Order: sequence, then C-alpha cells, then structure tokens
Amino acid sequence: MEQQRYKTLNAFLRGKFGCRVHKITVDAGMTCPNRDGTVAHGGCIYCNDRGSGTGVAERQSVSEQLMSGREFLAKRYGAKKFIAYFQAFSNTYAPLDRLRSLYEEALDVEDIVGLSIGTRPDCVDDSVLGLLEELSGRSYINVEYGLQSVHDRTLTSINRGHDFAAFEDAVIRTSKHGIDVTVHVILGLPGETKADMLETARILAGMGIHGIKLHLLYVVRDTALHRMYEQSEYQCMSREDYVETVGAFLALLPPEMVIQRLTGDPHRDELVAPDWALEKSKNLNAIRAFLELHDIYQGMDYRKAGSE
Repeated sequence: MEQQRYKTLNAFLRGKFGCRVHKITVDAGMTCPNRDGTVAHGGCIYCNDRGSGTGVAERQSVSEQLMSGREFLAKRYGAKKFIAYFQAFSNTYAPLDRLRSLYEEALDVEDIVGLSIGTRPDCVDDSVLGLLEELSGRSYINVEYGLQSVHDRTLTSINRGHDFAAFEDAVIRTSKHGIDVTVHVILGLPGETKADMLETARILAGMGIHGIKLHLLYVVRDTALHRMYEQSEYQCMSREDYVETVGAFLALLPPEMVIQRLTGDPHRDELVAPDWALEKSKNLNAIRAFLELHDIYQGMDYRKAGSE
C-alpha cells in the first residue's frame, strides 16, 4: 500500500542499488551561520544548541560512526549498502579542504554508496558544488536543503536567516551540477494556515526537486519556540490536522518526487509538545490509513496545480 500511495525512499534506493539501503546519521561537528553570528545568533526558533546533532563528533570520527551504524542496521534491517547522512547543523559550512576530507572519509568506508548532505541554501557556493559533482562520479550524492516554507514572512518570523529566493538559486545551481536535491518542509509553523502550507507544496512541485522531507513542528526545550509556547503565543497542530494536511500536500506533489519522510523524530528528553509527536509508528499508520480511506495518492492533484 505504501509504495502505491507515495514514492518512498526505500523504493527509490532499492530501485537504484538493487538491495536494501539505509542511511546512517553522521555528526561531523559542524555549526551554522545562523548561530555563529555570520547571519544571526540563536538560530531558527525551533532549533536548540544541538541542532539535530548528537555530540558524538567529539568522541568518534566520521568513519567510526559509520562503521558502528553499519553493524547495527545490517543486523536489525538486513541492509547491505548505506548512505552517510551528514545531518547536524549545516554540513557544507566549512573550508573546502575540510569538507573534502570528511566526505572522502565517509566514502572510503566499506559499503557506503553515497552521501546525503544536510545544509542551508545560503551555505553552498560553486566550489562546494564542484566538489560534490566530482564525488558524484564515484557515488550517489544528494543535497538536503532546509527551507521549511516558501513564504518569506514565515522565514522571517522563524528567524531562518534567508529568503525563498536563496533556495531557488541553490536548487538551480545544484541541479546544473547534476546533483539531486531534497527539500525539508515544516508543517504547523507559526502563523501559517493550511492554505499557506499547500501553497508551499504547489510551488515546490514545479521546481524539479528530487525529494522532500515533511516534518511536524514540535516544541523543543530551551528554544525560542519553547518560550513562545509557554507564553501561549504558539499552539501545536493536532494529530488529526497534521494527518489531513500531509494527505493534501502529497496529492499536490509530482508522482516521481521521492518522499523521504512524513514526520520527524524528536528526542524524548527534549520534547515539550505535542506528546503525540513521539508516537512515530502510530502517526505513520494514521497517515497511511487516511490516504487509504480517502483514496489519496501522490500526484493526484499535481496536473491541476501545474495548470493553474
């Protein structure tokens, strides 16, 4: 059912490599220009000092993290090949020599067949894209750009530190180098209506983007959003609203776009709200049941969106 309703990452990777492929999350010890003062201080309102990181970079090298993850995923899921996912903070925000060293270290690990690099659209210049194009000659390369919304008013309100035009420029330049782009979108951002979120879907649907990750906005401890939540300035989406919005969002996307994620994975010890965000299996099952009940599948409204 899952593969019929939307195009999963698992299906894409199995089709590309002919076997089960899993991502291994890597913390490379990066930071972000939206935290170190280059763009701003404090980061996005939902991001804490960890920035989705683990802090493991202080104890383990990239190759050590990958070898540990490879062993675990091979035993648990029967995965045979792996993609190194540089996740924490902005993983193109470093001198080119350091980036080359990190990326090549990852690719030198046995059974690593590609890199997925999480970063910001204002952190990728042409020298970095040239390096990634070079590496794409020996492996699969995917750049994951955090965008969150196409609406500049929202990007300003969440202290994103760049506008939608920066994302458009990054997508165009990355695609010219033959590199796949994945975009991150957050549903439930402050001030956004369902119509705003679906407008994000419509615009992204026409940009030739390879993949997308959808995230629920949840409140993490010790963030600006946490303070807003405590002062009743922000209310989280309900599970029902989130499920319905995801369904409508998927219907607007092109059928060939890879759906890498339908919801996020909060750290239990950091999550403030909503509690249901921790119930990943239940949330995914609710989305799939909703798609089935309403006969929704990815791309069913894409042609109409593209013609308007």
